[in-house]
Amino acid sequence: METDLSITGLVLSASPLVKGVMLVLILASIYSWAIIIRKRREFRGARDEADSFEEVFWSTEDLTTLFNRITGANRATEGMERMFVAGFKEFARLRKRENIQPTSILEGAQRAMRISLNREIEELETSLPFLATVGSVSPYIGLFGTVWGIMNSFKSLSNVHQATLAMVAPGISEALIATAMGLFAAIPAVIAFNRYSSEIDRLFARYDIFQEEFAAILQRQVHS
Repeated sequence: METDLSITGLVLSASPLVKGVMLVLILASIYSWAIIIRKRREFRGARDEADSFEEVFWSTEDLTTLFNRITGANRATEGMERMFVAGFKEFARLRKRENIQPTSILEGAQRAMRISLNREIEELETSLPFLATVGSVSPYIGLFGTVWGIMNSFKSLSNVHQATLAMVAPGISEALIATAMGLFAAIPAVIAFNRYSSEIDRLFARYDIFQEEFAAILQRQVHS
């Protein structure tokens, strides 16, 4: 009987445990790609938002007018715009109080901006741990399926007087597919995790610079 050595044939003829390993790796790969595509849109949106808001911010002379325009638009803020709203809102609230030191007003605004910044970074980091897990674990899951498949291949030779390569080739081939699937799931996840981690570092630095520049403007206003 001729053995089907196509990838589909080898997958269908694999043992139940190896099939289970392959299924886990396929699902992990599909979910990883869904995260990769979604995070790509998120990071592109964050960069575009920062570019757009910085252009508006530095071309606006009256920050109160800008704050009222943003808060009066009845829309959700995000990124750098959200940091501005949080900082200026706290600044305006504390400035209305009596007998409060200018340093306390500035510290309150900076604290509000830091909280907003941390929330932005936390949102950007969502789902990245899953990519890291897939990237580090998938090769070992695939290797487990490979070892199990090869072990079964050699176990089937225990009752054979004369073993040939043709007898073990299909079993070894189907086992190695598990390793290939593990690498197929891991490599894109690792690349995406490293790239998006670098994107987060760049955005964090950009947000932090804006926070310092905005705090300097508020410091001048609080002493004016």
